[in-house]
Amino acid sequence: MKQKLELQTTTLWDYPSQQHREEDEDSHKYYTGATPTYIIWNLLMRYTKAKDLVLDPMAGSGTTIDVAREIGRRALGYDINPIALKRRDIFKSDARTLPVEDEKIDFVFIDPPYSDHIKYSNEPNCIGKLNALENEYYEAMESVIKEAHRTMKKDRYMALYVSDSYEKDYPFMPIGFKLFGLLEKYFLPVDIVSVKRYNKNLNKGHWKTAAIEHNYFLRGFNYLFIMYKESDKTIVQTNEGTRVNLADRRI
Repeated sequence: MKQKLELQTTTLWDYPSQQHREEDEDSHKYYTGATPTYIIWNLLMRYTKAKDLVLDPMAGSGTTIDVAREIGRRALGYDINPIALKRRDIFKSDARTLPVEDEKIDFVFIDPPYSDHIKYSNEPNCIGKLNALENEYYEAMESVIKEAHRTMKKDRYMALYVSDSYEKDYPFMPIGFKLFGLLEKYFLPVDIVSVKRYNKNLNKGHWKTAAIEHNYFLRGFNYLFIMYKESDKTIVQTNEGTRVNLADRRI
């Protein structure tokens, strides 16, 4: 084990390693944009229990599946282009139309494309081909969020991990704020965590020089939005009127 895992207690998460085990570092290093395992571990330890069913509709290299099974959870992974990874436990599906029953899932984790900077696949319907300056990207992501809500049981949690984006000579893209607004249409917000990014490009001298010369910032953190699908017990009556009650949240 590369670093001792422990539950994070603040809304700023900072691990110096992408993966918490040597074998994870080797198995995921070839996949661009692989989610750090410690993020999945922290979420599942807080918001799931043994044998719960975890869904990742944009499974990528399978990090969510691996961590879930390591700690005794069941896992379903889908991806629009799973063939390239040669993993039989990641099934082909568009995250906007999942072959999953209503209210089947205990926890959903989503790590979507952050605009079209990375080539994820040659699939024509890949959301990673959509630029976050265009409404089509957000329409696609709202469909993904709606599917997460449909497939989740009530009184359960989900999380979405994302970064804003900036390209030279183009407007800043506040992807995080816009996706959080979409999430609030379907879920109740629980918290927002900032996760420090360890992108190797951030330390390259010419990247730093360019950021100063052209007066822009490099992306230093990702958002981690933690959301809750309300149950019938969520809305309660008080003397002051109707309010949301998360006192009995299932953690």
